[in-house]
Amino acid sequence: MSIFIIAEIGINHNGSLEKCKKLIDLASECGCDAVKFQKRDIKLVYTKEFLDSHRESPWGNTQRDQKIGLEFSLDEYKEIDSYCKLKKIHWFASAWDLNSQIFLRQFDTKYNKIASAMIVDTGFLSSVAEERKHTFISTGMSSFEDIEKAVDIFKKSNCSFELMHTVSTYPLKTENANLRMIETLKNRFNCSVGYSGHEPGIAISYAAASLGISSLERHITLDRSMYGSDQSASIEGSGLRQLVGAVRKIEKALGDGITRQIPEEMEIAKKLRAHLKLSNR
Repeated sequence: MSIFIIAEIGINHNGSLEKCKKLIDLASECGCDAVKFQKRDIKLVYTKEFLDSHRESPWGNTQRDQKIGLEFSLDEYKEIDSYCKLKKIHWFASAWDLNSQIFLRQFDTKYNKIASAMIVDTGFLSSVAEERKHTFISTGMSSFEDIEKAVDIFKKSNCSFELMHTVSTYPLKTENANLRMIETLKNRFNCSVGYSGHEPGIAISYAAASLGISSLERHITLDRSMYGSDQSASIEGSGLRQLVGAVRKIEKALGDGITRQIPEEMEIAKKLRAHLKLSNR
């Protein structure tokens, strides 16, 4: 089965529907399977003290100004929904609270996503699993016990899912990638495992693709120098094109592991082994 490639727009649209559409265009043109967003009810996710605290941003000088500036409205999500249908690309979002998950139910999306921050909220997980949409579950910042509880919830709800090996640092340092966890998660939980990467560049994602992942998620951006906390851990258009093309080649190159002699090889064998026939007369 082909690796499901997710271009995470996240909050890299910076509250601009125009930038958002350009990112959807980019993901579609590069051959990604889906784009992903993040949805928050800021009054539930953040404390009043935090929202009142100082932060300089394009929207004002408080954390509240910045957080509100990054959230799309219902009408804007309706526009995103229509635009993704036009571009024939799936979209979905990771909700950071139950209100946001309920908000997303207004749309007929095919997938759900559990952000690493939310994997420890068993009540939230149960609510998502009840929807019975295929769910990508990121495992950053989590213990095996945390992951096991999440897996049990989705299995009991008969909701299809896959884990995504994730290290929640932005950007990810190479020495912390620990890609062998992909195989560990497969063996321990007997399920498909993807990779959600936050590293600069694309080499680590190539390595993950070679380990038999079921899905690959990377943050994308129009320009890594733009304002935003996730921009530096994202890849631009040229990198995304290179990544998708290489992943598809890696899939083909991995094959099925069955020993066979292909016709082209047999023709070469006739030439390279001709001297053996002569010496055996």
